[in-house]
Amino acid sequence: MINCTVVVSTYKRPLELDRCLKSVAPLHAKIIVVSSAKDSETLLVSQKYNATHIDRENSLMLNINKNYGFTKVTTDWILNLDDDEELTKDLVFEVSKVLHENNPAILGYWIPRKNIIFGTWIRHGVWWPDPQLRLFRKGKGKFPEKHVHEYLHVDGQTETLDEPFIHHNYHSIEQFLYKMEHIYTVSEVERLTTSGYNVVWYDALRFPLRDFVKVYFAQRGYKDGLHGLVLSLLQGFYMFIVFVKLWEKEGFREKEIKLFDVTDELSRQGKDVSYWMLTSKMRDASNPIRSLWYQLKRRIISMYPL
Repeated sequence: MINCTVVVSTYKRPLELDRCLKSVAPLHAKIIVVSSAKDSETLLVSQKYNATHIDRENSLMLNINKNYGFTKVTTDWILNLDDDEELTKDLVFEVSKVLHENNPAILGYWIPRKNIIFGTWIRHGVWWPDPQLRLFRKGKGKFPEKHVHEYLHVDGQTETLDEPFIHHNYHSIEQFLYKMEHIYTVSEVERLTTSGYNVVWYDALRFPLRDFVKVYFAQRGYKDGLHGLVLSLLQGFYMFIVFVKLWEKEGFREKEIKLFDVTDELSRQGKDVSYWMLTSKMRDASNPIRSLWYQLKRRIISMYPL
């Protein structure tokens, strides 16, 4: 058996857990399943793969239970996965190789994550290569437990593996909306509130527009076709809901807004959109002269208001 324990966190998803553990089996590692709910079907899956099964109370801060699972590991190395993730055969081989070499200077490894969303591998934007720090030495890594989207922290030298693991991310709009409502926006609002952020009216425009521009243009989400457009719009919608929940925390405080305030803000945001539209065209232009033309127009936009 390899000197590694795979720690998998799950919540009432026995089919996903079975797929995950089936992909882990060829690694010949110990397995710990941390379940955030007492569920007999999940327990049966754990037993099927001879995994140590731990039931824990569910928490909005998902990483609390992950960190708890790490404390139960007795091997030198830990590989952390969620139940909707799986290893490929090539990644199993690469992990086995680096663990066999056991370079004492390396405390952890980043692994690219291949996100499957609405049935398609999303190859651009924040979704790829989406590196995750998941393989690390026992006692050298943990989650900060401050935000649901935080990275695991390893205090020391790390490297990056070549082969990705697969993340079966959102498979339906219903799933996206559920997680947005009950997990992600709740966590983001709590983070902003704790940091002392005071919401202002123009955040209603800036939050969604800036996130859409960031994902669709700056991170090249447009290269993923309709999937990229929809995911970028959903990201903008997510940030709009964050704004509304922050406003709700203030008791829906009334504020008079003049029409010119809104139009001026939209003009500023329009300038930003135009800048990134031209940047995208400049980067993708096959003709050098056309690329220079887009660059010139972008410079003009940067110098003067619309």
